Amino acid sequence: MWYTTFKRVLPVYIAVHLAFLILTYLATLFTLPNFSPQSLRLYTLLHSWYRWDSGHFVLIATQGYTPWWETAFFPLYPLLEWAGSLLTRDPFIAGLIVSNVIGLVMLAVLYRLVEEDFDQECASRTVLYLSVFPTAFFFAAGYNESLFLCLVLLSFYYMRQGHWWLAGLFGFLASLTRSAGLLLLVPFCYEYLRQHYFKLEKMRFDAFSVLLIPAGIGIFAGYCYLQFHDPFAFAHAQGVWRRSLHFPWHGAKEAFTYITTHSVLSFNSIHNMIDLSAVLLAFILIVFCFWKFPRHLWAYSIYAATTYLFFLLVPSKGDHPLESFSRLMLEIFPAFIILAIFGKKQQFQLYYLVLSVPVLSFMLLQFLTGHWIV
Repeated sequence: MWYTTFKRVLPVYIAVHLAFLILTYLATLFTLPNFSPQSLRLYTLLHSWYRWDSGHFVLIATQGYTPWWETAFFPLYPLLEWAGSLLTRDPFIAGLIVSNVIGLVMLAVLYRLVEEDFDQECASRTVLYLSVFPTAFFFAAGYNESLFLCLVLLSFYYMRQGHWWLAGLFGFLASLTRSAGLLLLVPFCYEYLRQHYFKLEKMRFDAFSVLLIPAGIGIFAGYCYLQFHDPFAFAHAQGVWRRSLHFPWHGAKEAFTYITTHSVLSFNSIHNMIDLSAVLLAFILIVFCFWKFPRHLWAYSIYAATTYLFFLLVPSKGDHPLESFSRLMLEIFPAFIILAIFGKKQQFQLYYLVLSVPVLSFMLLQFLTGHWIV
């Protein structure tokens, strides 16, 4: 069964990665002057992916949490980079391997989850639409995006199957990868109660498996206390990235205000437009989650809404209040199921692919050439 699932997602995975490879090669032309006889070494292609947060993960993998504010990056992904570097001798290369191998597993789990709760065609479109979303190249980068979403999907899959200890285990690993893993508590509790008809007398010992989900953050908090005498160092570190707690509409309001009071063709306005568009798109799709999904599938809707609010509660200060939301939207996977449901209409699929693929290509080229994108 899983073999068949991998066969079905492999064509999309290969096609997208071939496109990434071609764009990585062509991006070299942005660094070479016109008609220049200069040539670059082949390793330049790999290291053109060494951007932004990739450096933080490599630093943790090689030196541990030396500055306390690096605790904003949770430990599982850099730990895998360190383990992989024992073979590759380069934690960054190890990270790329981890991201891309786990990325294939992630798509397979997503396909299987959607196929069992919806249908095969919806599963195929969900995998495709996620894979070509404008920020989907982060699944192939030295980031923890593919690892985190894979663990979330595995936890979700086993929730739906009623295998609570496995769901808790993968939730535990997700919360060791990102603080947002803690949000799995909400759909876990809802799904457990739903499968037990919302009757407390029907609950069993396996209900305690929910405690595995916050245990990941608890272990990291214990490490932070031992290392920095601050169990919440990872939360306080958000201040270094100028993030603080606000009402969920604060970031969108600030982004809109910036766009309307500055030139729409400025760097900041364009980036605010990108992030604000992602926020509005996610909101619309989450509303449709509650409308389109039957009540027995509302665990998806609840997870999507909880994750969405969590991301909006900690906007950035300054000119980019919604920065990173376009990337973080990848984790709101039920939104892509809704897109796949709309994709039954060929015209919708045409518009989605024609709009999304060029923007994905543009954003990847920006990333590869060292421009800040999301």
